[in-house]
Amino acid sequence: MASFQQTALSDQFGNSGAEKLNADRSSERQLPEFLSNLSSLETSDTIASMNRRIFLGVAAVIAGKAMSAQTSSSIPIIDTHIHLFDPRRPQGIPWPPKDDAILYRPALPERYRKLTEGLGVVGAIEVECSPWLEDNQWVLDVAAKDPIIVGTVGDLEPGKPDFRKQLERFHRNPLFRGIRYGNLWGRNLTEELAKPKFISGLKAVAEADLELDTANPDAALIAAVVRLTDRVPNLRVVIDHLPQFNPPTQGKARAEYEANLRELGKRPQVYVKISEVLRRVNGRVPQDVNFYRPRLDEIWDTFGENRLMYGSDWPNSDHIETYPQELTLVREYVLGKGRAAAEKVFWKNSIAAYRWIRRAISQPQLA
Repeated sequence: MASFQQTALSDQFGNSGAEKLNADRSSERQLPEFLSNLSSLETSDTIASMNRRIFLGVAAVIAGKAMSAQTSSSIPIIDTHIHLFDPRRPQGIPWPPKDDAILYRPALPERYRKLTEGLGVVGAIEVECSPWLEDNQWVLDVAAKDPIIVGTVGDLEPGKPDFRKQLERFHRNPLFRGIRYGNLWGRNLTEELAKPKFISGLKAVAEADLELDTANPDAALIAAVVRLTDRVPNLRVVIDHLPQFNPPTQGKARAEYEANLRELGKRPQVYVKISEVLRRVNGRVPQDVNFYRPRLDEIWDTFGENRLMYGSDWPNSDHIETYPQELTLVREYVLGKGRAAAEKVFWKNSIAAYRWIRRAISQPQLA
């Protein structure tokens, strides 16, 4: 696969993408100097009157925090869920609406790159936010100009007569990694699964080694994904935003939801994004990871470290919290599972799900 990707990248983007390096290694360089300074301070007049034991205790805490920061920042991040759009285009955009004061401004790779500088983010996958056919091409054209975008998830309807033609058209671009279909743009996955043409279209997606993202989960969509993977078992499916979904709490609805989620947990072709984690409660956004832990634990215990991926949902996430704050909370939870698990969530599993294209040497690859 590597040789195919290198050839495709050369054809599509030239050689400059492979020469980009934006990894932040400053913490690794600064830590030894920091510890050395602590040692020299210990014998200086500055602390002559300090209790040696207190000083060394404080120094240990500070060094521990520095080591923790180094450990987390040294894990590269592939953000598997961002949106790109530009309301300045002559044709406008279908989303977000003009009255959205937070979102209605250009969301482009340059802005995303500046926003994530120093956070360890080395690549991102764009997920569609437009039902307009030609916006698939618009996003691919934008993505081609900046190697931080390692893949796109487009918008095509598998039941449409020209679906295979359009799938072949966009799939010629190696950045096109799949499509999204779910509770979005007035569509209903449950209803479509009863139509042979729709199933045939999904089989074409699987045959092309592409994936299917779902949108905005509810209990009905979770049940539909079970049926979908029954009908097209070789199709990789990514469930978006599951942490944000409030599942049924009691009775038959709760039992059915739990049974469906357990069944999906047994199916290795189904992945879940740790995205839209933060939420507003009584007018505020809780910043303590323990508030979100029960929901995250349920998802982690069901799907495991090999099937979960990080996604920010930027810039839609700006409605809730800043990008750094959202990432900090998710990183705290994931790092609590150990470094090996964190590497899977932050980049390794995204390769398995999306087969994304490595475009810069800062972007990781499997050995």
